[in-house]
Parts: sequence; structure tokens; C-alpha cells
Amino acid sequence: MLNRYTRWLHTRWPAGTVEKLPEVDERFRSNVPGLYIVGDLTGIPLLKFSSDTGARAVADIVADPSFQPGTGSGLDVVIIGAGVSGMAAALAAREAGLSFEILEATEPFSTIVNFPKGKPIFTYPRDMIPAGDLQFSAQVKEPLVDELREQTQGRGIEPRIVRVERVVRAGDGLEVVIPDDDNLKSQRVVVGIGRSGNFRKLGVPGEDTDKVSNRLHDPKDYDAQDVLVVGGGDSAMEAAIALACAGGRATLSYRKPKFSRPKPENVERLQQLAADPMADVSVDSPTSERVTTSAGAFLEGARKPGSVTLLMSSSVTSITADQVTLADADGQQVTLANDAVFTMIGREPPLDFFRRSGVNIQGEMGARQWIGLSLFMAFCLFLYNWKAGGPLTEFFKKGEWFPFNVPALLSGATAGATSVWGLFAYNLGKPGFYYSLVYCALIVVFGIRRVRRRRTQYVKWQTASLAAFQLVPLFLLPYIILPWMGNNGCFDAGVGKSFADAFFPEVSYDHGREYWRAFGFVLAWPLFVWNVFTHEPLTAWLVVSLVQTFVVLPAIIYFWGKGAYCGWICSCGALAETMGDGHRHKMLHGVRWNRWNMLGQGILAVCVIMLVTRVVSWMTPDSAMGLALRQFHEGLLRGWNIGGMPLNYSYLVDLMLAGVIGYGAYFWFSGRVWCRFACPLAALMHVYSRFSRFRILADKKKCISCNVCTSVCHQGIDIMNFANKGLPMADPQCVRCSACVESCPTGVLEFGQVDRATGAVIHTDRLTASLVGAIDGTAEQQAAGG
Repeated sequence: MLNRYTRWLHTRWPAGTVEKLPEVDERFRSNVPGLYIVGDLTGIPLLKFSSDTGARAVADIVADPSFQPGTGSGLDVVIIGAGVSGMAAALAAREAGLSFEILEATEPFSTIVNFPKGKPIFTYPRDMIPAGDLQFSAQVKEPLVDELREQTQGRGIEPRIVRVERVVRAGDGLEVVIPDDDNLKSQRVVVGIGRSGNFRKLGVPGEDTDKVSNRLHDPKDYDAQDVLVVGGGDSAMEAAIALACAGGRATLSYRKPKFSRPKPENVERLQQLAADPMADVSVDSPTSERVTTSAGAFLEGARKPGSVTLLMSSSVTSITADQVTLADADGQQVTLANDAVFTMIGREPPLDFFRRSGVNIQGEMGARQWIGLSLFMAFCLFLYNWKAGGPLTEFFKKGEWFPFNVPALLSGATAGATSVWGLFAYNLGKPGFYYSLVYCALIVVFGIRRVRRRRTQYVKWQTASLAAFQLVPLFLLPYIILPWMGNNGCFDAGVGKSFADAFFPEVSYDHGREYWRAFGFVLAWPLFVWNVFTHEPLTAWLVVSLVQTFVVLPAIIYFWGKGAYCGWICSCGALAETMGDGHRHKMLHGVRWNRWNMLGQGILAVCVIMLVTRVVSWMTPDSAMGLALRQFHEGLLRGWNIGGMPLNYSYLVDLMLAGVIGYGAYFWFSGRVWCRFACPLAALMHVYSRFSRFRILADKKKCISCNVCTSVCHQGIDIMNFANKGLPMADPQCVRCSACVESCPTGVLEFGQVDRATGAVIHTDRLTASLVGAIDGTAEQQAAGG
């Protein structure tokens, strides 16, 4: 039953991986000073963006005060790669009067030249004009290649055909290392070698047809089809296994008599499937980025019966529309029915080039990264213990150290101050106030940065909403507004007193009332448990929490999805969408990590257990069972310590998971680690989301399977697997951050609602979240107005 629940809630959804790319900033600079990265490697595989990045990188070089053209013994710029981005950079370098040389391993525009004959080329966004001189209008391969060659080679831009091994530092500049040739010294280097590297080819007739590919996006597309996979490495094996698990009839052709390179577990899985098509075999986390979805993912019910046939010591001789011909071990010709071919016979990976050059790769953790993560985690551990009111807080308080010594230095800083300044000065003596103040400042500062970076109406209003909820009900209300009202007599009699008595019980410390409980107006149970798990029941808060959690949230989730709360209201989401915006691509993807989503369900179960035990202890306070349950509840909530180690919800979940790990992971694993894996409120909303009408809708015909949408999802959702099939995205992890919609280079995605029974679209959101859609819509409005 637990397995069925897990599948129903999380593991039924696709769990593709994200291809690693070199780290590059907004100005196309890498961590290696002077080395720029442009084109597909910046994350968007579209021609206009590639051309734009090449020209703008050279513009940034020219504008750099430290760059002095014409000085030194080397060139001003060396450009590696003669694709669209590299040629655009070369044109810009010549326009700027720089000395440069452009290097290419195969031939100019090799990626486009090797497209199938007559292939349509996407030129999205339609109204975008790339920077620089390289422009294009053709939308079919052959005229596009002619157009590109005329503007570059026709103007005297000719690359030198050599293979570059790496780029190294050389004094104040860089040195491009070329095997079997003289190295080149340069002040700056622009790298535009593309994402795919140089894939090896079969060199047989028919290899250029559309049915031949070197990347498997979704094995389900090949259900009941005859597919040939060529290769003997992990990519080929994982592709064959995935195809068979999805119901395809896969044949694996390998030129040697036995496997030597793949992982042993992949060989074992493949041989199991070859012997028994219904063997319990899967690949949860493919080792190759060329297989972007795990075997069996996105399949309903039991795995469909497929098959794997092994053809060892074989080689492909020709490919036709419905057949492939191979030579077997004896040299005999073997003809097979065929619908698709995947060639996975190796390549020169571009990542190896960047590693040799010292460029950081996204998601790769070296010694420096692990040390940085450890130090930041240690800082977070100190910070959260310092503000939590525990032994460390008391240690600072007893020593009258910062911030407890601050009020004594300021006049009017008292708990009963009737002025705003007095309240502010008093709060300066509380660690929690500094934490909240810095928290608000980070949201505002990084929120402004986010709005400027992601220029859509959706991001503008979403960021404003998150900042407003954080500033007013979660900061000003508990720290300033309510204490000021109380100190000025607003809660001394009448309705004001009844309201305050119901929500903010009187105490003998601080401001005389527990105004911190106002957090509960926004942070619903079980995210904020302290208004519910009280020694005696607080009726008003119980009613508020009940309505919030079981009436309001299900209603808004039904229409607008879980993200209506997580992406527009929640304080955890506020920091994740602002300060965490530049780190969303670091989230962990894949089936293994999708299973960890269930950790939140476990924490939710603990919250339910604590709720039940607390309610029973309230109902039977003097009975043996009531006393025992009260003791159990208090221990589980905050009392249990074993060997000096606190093993209770307050410390392990509220402080360690939600605080230390959740925020400590920001700069290495994205800002949504807590939200995705452990938040109990998110876990409850995942259940609600399974009945929601909210979806991310996709225009299948515009999807180019670039995987940008998946790569920027800091909830780990494999959005591309929905988009390239035109299916509404229904994964309950979605927080409506809009990064996938905004980042899609062809405007495929938009928010909307569907009829759950028929799947028909009810309507789409009026608030524009797509940058391409906003650009195209503005252009259409201007055209109509003109």
C-alpha cells in the first residue's frame, strides 16, 4: 500500500536528468579570468541566442577597462568554434578592430551542416534581433547555411581547422594549447564549441535521415516500435534497457564480441532483459546525459513488455526508411525491420575540454566546493542556535554580548515603549529581530534583482507579493505594529482586549503578550506548529489553523495549484525565489531524488501523530492515557535528548532541516531543498494538488526538446517530458515560480487550468509569465496599432 501511495503521489511522474554545462555568468564570463563561453553552452540552443551571445561577449571584452588591445606578444582574442556564436564573435571582433583568430575542429557551422536535408530551423523569438552583424532569416537548413556562409566566409572570416586541447593561464593572458601545432597566446578567449561535442558517425548510407539520433528523450515514444541502438557503452545500454522497459523492441549492435567499458550493473540488467523480457529491471539514474529519462518512468501500471536482442561483433552497413542492414560476426548481411536508430558510439565531450581548462562545471563538487559548503553549514548551525533561544542564546545573554547589550546603549529601548523608535531599539536586543530584518532585506534586494533579470509581469507581481507578505504580516506586525498597539492601550479593554486575549496570551516577559504568534496568520499548520501544539488549547488559533489548512489551502490549490501559496505567500518561498533565483539550476534531478520527496510525507506523519496525541491529552488531562500522551507529545516535540543529542521535532526538523540544511544548501543545491524534500505543509499540499485543475500547458509543435525548462526547475520536475508531448504538467511539486515558462526560448509553456475529467483546457492565465510570449505579444500589439 505504501508503494502504491508513493507512486500515486510522486514516483509516477517522469524524472529526467539535466545535462551538465560549464558555469557562466550574465556577461558570459567563466571562473577562469579572460575566458568567455558563448552559444549553446549558455543553456539555450537557439540560433538567435547563439549569435547574440557571441557578439555581446566581444562587446564585454572591449568595454573591460583591463583589456588593452594591441598590447603584448599575442592576439587580442582567440575564438574557439566556428559555429553561429563563434562566427558572430569573429564579426564583432573585426568590427572592433581587434586582432583575432578563429579555430574549428571540423568545418564551419558543422552542427547545422549535419542536420538532415530540408530540416526546418527554429528562429525564436520571432521579433528578436541579435546583437552584432550576423543576422539570418532563412528557416530551412540549406538556405540558412548559404546565408551564414555568405555573411562570414564571404566576408573573409575563415577558421583554421585544428583541434584545441585546452586553455591555460599564461602570465596576464591565456594560452590556447593545440596538439601538433604552435600554441596561441591571447588576452582573451571566447569558446563557442556547442553542447554536444563532436559525435562520432557511422559513415553509412542513410545516417542523415530524421529517424537517426544520438539522444533518447523519452522511451515511451517508441512503444511497440523496432529500434536499433548502436554502441557498447553505458549510453547505449541504458537506452536499450529504457526502450525495452517502455514496450519497444530494441536491438543492440556492438562491434566487439563482448562488453568491456560499461558499468557491470548495466551489463547485468541488459543480459537479464535479453533472457527474460519481463525481468524486474530498471535504470533509475542514467549515467549518460544522452538518456534523459529513467527506464520505466512515466509508465502507467505494470511495465509494458518489450524486448532486447544483442547483436555482438556486428556493424551497420546501411539505413533505409523502414529497415537497417548489418554485417554480423561471420560477415553475413542481416536486414531488420526498423523505425528508429540511436547511434551512441562516442564523442569528444566538451566538458572534458572545460575540465582540462579549469572551468567549473555546474553540479560538480570539488574540494573547494565541499569546503565552502561545510563552512557555510557551520555558520548556519551557529546562526540558528544563536537565535533559537537555547543554550547558545543563553550563553550570549548571560555574557551581555551582542545583541543583548544593544538596548542598554540606546535611550527609550524598553519592552513597554510607546514610540516606534523605542520598540525598534528594544528589538535590537533580540537575535530573532536581526534575523528577520536581514531576511526581509535579502528578499527586497534580491527581489529587485530578480525583477530586473526576469522581465515579465508575472515575476514583477509575484515578487511584490512575496516581499509584501514578508515585510508586513511576518515582520512589522509581530515586531512593531502589534507591540506598539499593545503598549498604547489598544488591547486593554473591549474588542481589542478580546482579540488580543484570543490570539496573543499575556506573559510576564517581552512585550507582555506573545505577539510572535502572529506568524500563524500566514504560516499555516503544519509548517508553523507552535500555535497548535500548546500546553492548553488556544481556541482561536485552532480555528484559524483548521480553516487555513483544510479549507482555504485546498480551495486555492484546486484552482491555482500549490504554488499559489508556496510561490506567492510563503516566507520560505520568498527567499528561494529571490536570493535563490540564481541557483535554481543546481537542484538534484532523477528518480532517486524523486523518492526523497517522500521525506516530507514522513515529517507530515509525525506532525499528525503529535496533533492526535495533543488533542487526546487535552480531552483526558487527568487520565493515565492523557498524562502518558502528554509526556510522549512533549518529548517528541521538544523534550527528547539521547546522550546529550536533541532528538526531537523542534531541533531536528524546525532548526536543522528547515534552517541549517534548508538555507545552508542554497548556493550548492538550490534554494528549494527544504521546500521540495522536507516541508510538512508542502507534503500535505502535494496530496491536495493531485485533485487540482492547475497545470502548466504546452504547445507541442513549438517544443525543441532543449531541456531548458527542466534545468531551471528548482523542484526537480522533468518539465520537458510533458512539454515535448504537449501534455499538461501535473507534477504536484510545482510552486508556480514561472522559471520554466519565462526561460523557454520558444514560448512553449503557460499557466492554466484543465478539466480533470476530460483534460480540456478551461482557460489560461491572463498574467503573462513567458518572456517570449510577452515580446511577441508586444510586437503584435504594436503592429495592430500601426
